[in-house]
Amino acid sequence: MRVLLVGAGGVGTAITRIAARRAFFDHMVVADYDPGRAAAAVASVADAEERFTSAQIDASDEIAVTALLKETRSDVLLNATDPRFVMPLFNAALAAGVHYMDMAMSLSYPHPEHPYEQCGVKLGDAQFEQAGAWDKARRLALVGMGVEPGLSDVFARYAADKLFDEIDEIGIRDGANLTVDGYDFAPSFSIWTTIEECLNPPVVYESGRGWFTTEPFSEGEVFDFPEGIGPVECVNVEHEEVLLIPRWVDARRVTFKYGLGDEFINTLKTLRRLGLDRTAPVKVASDLGNAQVSPRDVVAACLPDPATLGERMHGKTCAGTWVKGTKDGQPREVYLYHVVDNQWSMREYGCQAVVWQTAVNPVVALELMAAGTWAGTGVMGPEAFAPQPFLDLLTEYDSPWGLREQ
Repeated sequence: MRVLLVGAGGVGTAITRIAARRAFFDHMVVADYDPGRAAAAVASVADAEERFTSAQIDASDEIAVTALLKETRSDVLLNATDPRFVMPLFNAALAAGVHYMDMAMSLSYPHPEHPYEQCGVKLGDAQFEQAGAWDKARRLALVGMGVEPGLSDVFARYAADKLFDEIDEIGIRDGANLTVDGYDFAPSFSIWTTIEECLNPPVVYESGRGWFTTEPFSEGEVFDFPEGIGPVECVNVEHEEVLLIPRWVDARRVTFKYGLGDEFINTLKTLRRLGLDRTAPVKVASDLGNAQVSPRDVVAACLPDPATLGERMHGKTCAGTWVKGTKDGQPREVYLYHVVDNQWSMREYGCQAVVWQTAVNPVVALELMAAGTWAGTGVMGPEAFAPQPFLDLLTEYDSPWGLREQ
């Protein structure tokens, strides 16, 4: 297998370090808009001269990406950029006749008249509209294959296959006790993506009703996370799992709730009140004259790069899937989860916990694709595939998962 990895930020760099320890691929090209960042990601792995090279690419340039895929004789494009670049990369992979994988899906757009009641354009809609073309091309677009979405979806399929006869609710629950020395506010993941998913109308699924939306940060609940993290207040947030899981798993209700905390929520609300969550450029006077600047990009530029926070970060992060239903006529409730300790991920890989936890899952999926264990055509989510091989291989990567009866 030959891989073109687009995006050499925190997650992309972690992908190279994890993949370097595995033998399933022949070559990986790490490409980024900043050639120095791509070169640094390659330089951080031991066998850089043998299996890794770097390249410069503009992820928004579909024609250039298509040409690079052909030039590098790649079999698959792995997208480690933010969601703005999903569609040009997705389209380039199809045009080049290669497989595709991402960790976040195409952007949503709220309903113009009833944003907190009805869905507008949903996450992934633009990709699923092209499922027929991917099937016709006999190529696989594996979408939403990070940790959330990704591993959380694998957990949902495992619960449906192994643990339940009927499922009342599947709820993704994400929480952490991470702290960052020296910062009052320092998101552990891309602030651009965080603003997008937290301030958009959250989506909920109910059988018989389908997908609908609610107010941001609605339906707060306290969820007790394992391995010492403890109780964290979680709220509804827009996320891909709610759009993916019902396509392949039978459940009466699907939700996603994120443990943000009051301070984080209030900061995001303030950004919205000030208009700093907007992506459309505004005119700003500068020493060089007027400039067109996206307010959200300014916020991102004022905050530390999440990939650089590992040495200052302490604690654990937990991603998991809570499932409630019946088995053999009896009620059952479980939480399937994956915890990463920042001290461990920094010691073993030099990557902070959140980006490492995101990065390990697409590498596992690539290995299953290379072996033919996960195979298919069209646009498919992680829950479309057999979960046991993935969970077994994840454990082999020295990254075990857990199951707790509730």
